[in-house]
Amino acid sequence: MGQGLWRVARNQQLQHQGYLAREHGRRVTTNNVSNTNHRKQAQGGIDIYHLLKTRKSKEQEGFINLEMLPPELSFTILSYLNATDLCLASCVWQDLANDELLWQGLCKSTWGHCSIYNKNPPLGFSFRKLYMQLDEGSLTFNANPDEGVNYFMSKGILDDSPKEIAKFIFCTRTLNWKKLRIYLDERRDVLDDLVTLHNFRNQFLPNALREFFRHIHAPEERGEYLETLITKFSHRFCACNPDLMRELGLSPDAVYVLCYSLILLSIDLTSPHVKNKMSKREFIRNTRRAAQNISEDFVGHLYDNIYLIGHVAA
Repeated sequence: MGQGLWRVARNQQLQHQGYLAREHGRRVTTNNVSNTNHRKQAQGGIDIYHLLKTRKSKEQEGFINLEMLPPELSFTILSYLNATDLCLASCVWQDLANDELLWQGLCKSTWGHCSIYNKNPPLGFSFRKLYMQLDEGSLTFNANPDEGVNYFMSKGILDDSPKEIAKFIFCTRTLNWKKLRIYLDERRDVLDDLVTLHNFRNQFLPNALREFFRHIHAPEERGEYLETLITKFSHRFCACNPDLMRELGLSPDAVYVLCYSLILLSIDLTSPHVKNKMSKREFIRNTRRAAQNISEDFVGHLYDNIYLIGHVAA
């Protein structure tokens, strides 16, 4: 009996000592974690303070004063701005941002050719003013092409010449292509000069046709205007590649047939409404039936180009 009570008391003592040991270990661990967190918080506080101090010092420094830099470096920095940002910059650096070379670069990068570029500038001329007039004329053209061209002529920007108008259209990318298509359909004289500005030398026929339709957009429906475009392209392509035409035995009429075949193939391969796509064998057979003197390998390469690259008039 006495020994049993002793064992019970001894077990309770050992359990109490184990509990105290575990509690002490837990407290030590908690204190270590707490100290670590305090150190991290303290370190984080230093980092935040350092960041705030750095930010405040940068705010005190402000923007770089371009007038303090060498002129060449200042003009190089400003040359990366568009017209809107350059006008805003002129509010701070008026002499630098109003420099004629900067505005001349903006004019010629947007409108590559104007008749006024090759003339002696009139009294009071400035490229900044010219940029505003070119922008106004382009907006007018995109609303009414005839009024836009008349605006350019009234300001002395363009000469009343189909060739000059064609060069302006060829070197400008801000004109609405739908309005431009209507204008060229009405002004066939300008269209003729615009076609002659293209150089298709040593270009593969589908790639040349893509470049052509990138400048002179094809109509949405077949008709007389599309036939006119393909006819003019065929003659221009043959004129640019006389040796190739003799080697392949192609004439402008044969190129005309190939262009029509490429357009029909492009529609067939890219249209989601066409379920049964034309095969390479079918294209070769149909094309050689229309133009018998064309080699099978050449027609096969035409098919591969459309299949891999896509529509010629997209």
